[in-house]
Amino acid sequence: MLVTTVAVTDLERAKRFFGEQLGLPLLDETPFALRFGGGNGTQVSVRRGQPNVGQTVGHFEVADIEATVRDLLSRDVPFDEYETPKTTNFIAQIGPARGAWFKDPDGNVFGLREGPIPAAT
Repeated sequence: MLVTTVAVTDLERAKRFFGEQLGLPLLDETPFALRFGGGNGTQVSVRRGQPNVGQTVGHFEVADIEATVRDLLSRDVPFDEYETPKTTNFIAQIGPARGAWFKDPDGNVFGLREGPIPAAT
């Protein structure tokens, strides 16, 4: 299992964002880090540190990107529109997959991805 780790400046704010806004279950909490379930056995570790602002740090595989975007927008998760790849209603076609991107309160970029999952050869 691979665990994505992101740095944030404020753990309490991150706890509200990842737990309440994204709806991820909190698995572990220490004074320096939080661990959330990311679905299908994956996890997201959030630690205190310098954020990687403006760069995609991870993405969530979803079965229905439109429904997921609608749900997260209703929870005040801010999605971004882009020219490259061109998004319409926050969603871009990327080959056989589709994607959408949002930022956490520290500017770390996360994506949603719907489409075929590449298999090992």
